[in-house]
Amino acid sequence: QVQLVESGGGLVQAGGSLRLSCAASGNRFSAYAMGWFRQAPGKEREFVAAVVRSGGSTSYADSVKGRFTISGDNAKNAVYLQMNSLKPEDTAVYYCCADRWGSKWTLLSNPNQYDYWGQGTQVTVSS
Repeated sequence: QVQLVESGGGLVQAGGSLRLSCAASGNRFSAYAMGWFRQAPGKEREFVAAVVRSGGSTSYADSVKGRFTISGDNAKNAVYLQMNSLKPEDTAVYYCCADRWGSKWTLLSNPNQYDYWGQGTQVTVSS
């Protein structure tokens, strides 16, 4: 049984930084890519960033480019999201996810591509 556990959320002032972490457990864990989505109250879940585990290529939502950085540690089955210059509109529950069967044709911004999801961690940015 694979589980993803997020940590690092919290309350921060606008312009501040937070670093989210996600660790996968389960001795059969394997993934093509890992990513982060977020969901604000009353809104749909939206793509934030993803990283392909082999090669390390990354993709980002336009709204976070230049401010957020995703990275992975394959040895630890972990993925991280460094969030800088945070804005109130970044307030949301952030979810870690893993794509088990992807390929270079996978649309990483599509939440339906992901097989495993964490429980989420709250990020609140005050103005």
